[in-house]
Amino acid sequence: EVQLVESGGGLVQAGGSLRLSCLLDGFNPERYGFGWFRQAPGKEREGVSAISMRDGTTVYADSVKGRFTISTDIAKSAVYLQMNSLKPEDTAVYYCAADLLVPSVMAELGLTPTAYDEWGQGTQVTVSS
Repeated sequence: EVQLVESGGGLVQAGGSLRLSCLLDGFNPERYGFGWFRQAPGKEREGVSAISMRDGTTVYADSVKGRFTISTDIAKSAVYLQMNSLKPEDTAVYYCAADLLVPSVMAELGLTPTAYDEWGQGTQVTVSS
């Protein structure tokens, strides 16, 4: 059974940092693409960042470029999202997602929620002003 378990959310002041972790279980992540998504109350789920485990291709939403960094650790079966210079508008539930996305489609589909079949339960990030 594929499992994605997020952690690392919390309450932080504007300008602060958090690192989200997504631990992977029940499958070999080496052929997968992974995405971080977020959903604020009353808003649609949006893609934040994505990465291909195959070749390290990364994608970022314009709203987080230069502030967020996605990374992986195959040995630990984990995907991370380092979030710096956080803003109140980053407040949302953050989700980790996985699917068999090849590197060539990451730019087009990496930030698209419907491209992913496997999802974690989410972790809350709250940024106070």
